[in-house]
Amino acid sequence: MSRRIPSPTVDVALLVARVAIGVVFIAHGWQKLHTNGLTATGHAFKAMGVPAPTLSAYYATFVELGGGILLILGLLTPIAGALLFLDMVGAFLTVHVDKGLFVDKGGYELVLTLAAVTLALAAVGAGRISVDGLFGRRTPANAA
Repeated sequence: MSRRIPSPTVDVALLVARVAIGVVFIAHGWQKLHTNGLTATGHAFKAMGVPAPTLSAYYATFVELGGGILLILGLLTPIAGALLFLDMVGAFLTVHVDKGLFVDKGGYELVLTLAAVTLALAAVGAGRISVDGLFGRRTPANAA
């Protein structure tokens, strides 16, 4: 027997997920831009074997910073979620996959979690408590 979760509960859950994940992405984007700097981030990416390290540093920095902001606002959520998901797939494949699961060993547990949540947000949208919801953008989460 299937039980439908009341729509306000879904909207609040999506808001909490968007804000939590958005904060993490903003922090990582800000770290790449301001704390480390784009040049140092590019050098670090090169040392880790990331392809096109300068371009990858710019992509990761601005997608994480901008995408995190968009997630918190719930603005263009499917696009932001998809771009952030691709960012995490890249991080998984180029840096973390061979280091095991646990983050303290450079593993992929955080990357995997962020990828899963951003993919889910890209698929279901922001919900009604969002800028997308305010403008009536229809997604599976706010279609009811």
